[in-house]
Amino acid sequence: MNLRSLYKIFLISFVTMTLSGCDDFLDITPAGSVIITTAEEYRKMLSHAYSVVPEDRGLATFRSDEFIMDATLSKEDISSYKDIWTWNDMAPDESTSTFNWRRYYQVIYEANYTLESRNNITNGSQTEINQLIGESYMLRAYMHFLLVNLFGEPYTAVADPYSVKAIPLKLNTESEDVLSRNSLGEVFDMIISDINEAEKYMNVESWATGLHYRFNTVSVDALRSRVYLYMGKYEESLTASKKVLEKRSELSDLSVELPNDFNSAEIIVALEQTMTAAYFRAGKVNTELWRLYNSGDQRRSKYYRQVTASNIQIQKGGSNQYSCSFRTGEIYLNAAEAALETEGADVAREYLFKLLENRYTAAYFAQREPLISEMNEEELLSEILTERRRELAFEGHRWFDLRRRERKEMTKSFMGETFTLEAEDSRYTIRIPSDAIAANPELAN
Repeated sequence: MNLRSLYKIFLISFVTMTLSGCDDFLDITPAGSVIITTAEEYRKMLSHAYSVVPEDRGLATFRSDEFIMDATLSKEDISSYKDIWTWNDMAPDESTSTFNWRRYYQVIYEANYTLESRNNITNGSQTEINQLIGESYMLRAYMHFLLVNLFGEPYTAVADPYSVKAIPLKLNTESEDVLSRNSLGEVFDMIISDINEAEKYMNVESWATGLHYRFNTVSVDALRSRVYLYMGKYEESLTASKKVLEKRSELSDLSVELPNDFNSAEIIVALEQTMTAAYFRAGKVNTELWRLYNSGDQRRSKYYRQVTASNIQIQKGGSNQYSCSFRTGEIYLNAAEAALETEGADVAREYLFKLLENRYTAAYFAQREPLISEMNEEELLSEILTERRRELAFEGHRWFDLRRRERKEMTKSFMGETFTLEAEDSRYTIRIPSDAIAANPELAN
């Protein structure tokens, strides 16, 4: 049973506690009076929390350079996503889709509730209870991580992360707290602290098919690998990446499965459906991205379907079959980038080649290997970042990679009108929603 099916069940069965309405500060509040007690009930609550994790990494794809939108799309899709695609944050159409500020804090609330109740959970083994605690720390860390990378400045773009305000940390279930924005440094410190705490309690290395939307022991270092990479702490990112690959190094056979298929050999956590059916139909593949794939690259025909010269369709999304939050392909690329910054080009190439050997035809790999081997460090970094574009396309990574590494100028055109995101533009950081600020003016400061 997949996560979206479980969601419907938990909406019915999870009657002991609900989260609805909004408080004055974070637009969340508990609205249930029955206290849950058993490990089974806490598992249902966490399953509900997993089921409402937003697909905002996919929505952020519209802000990147992966999608093209044009007048051939439906009016509904244009009204839902065009303002996001053109970075129109000041006066978007009222029908524009929104990033899910409230739902992140809803998930965080349920994680906090579990953590605060850890000593009162009954009818479960200590191993089972510990796993619930570990997953709660991971959920809290990951939700704050997504929030800060959407609504906070890029960590690598600021000189002093402790002098730059980001998002509020929410570390308890107290709904009367008036929360203000914590600094970028404080948020990332808390994320790392929660990951470290999670490691102490997690004990399930892998889940059965249908349950691997849940965090597991391997995902602890997978999240560390990504968090430290986004912080520019490459030595720590490489260490975490190595630990993941010691346990999970397998790459998908593209003739059998796509690597972001929720049941592929690469999946570490299959939580987010980054390319939903709605996102999937609302844009076309940017031909600039399409041209990055050589005919000897197996992903060209596996990831995409070419309808016409300018109409390229995605094949690695559109249903919950492609739920993927962490997979080994990303970890190889994290390791390659981090190794280049720490242990040197030769080590970086080893990680890159392990991925490319699996993605290229034998003939094309034989052609590319000596060329990549001759690249200097600057050229190799460019190749690794380009490979991230190819490998992780439409999996919710590109906007964040642009933020942390490039913040380049981008130009898009729609029906003769040109839209520009300047280099280092403030719109590389999404504005906190106006309704959240209206509820809590502290968020504006």
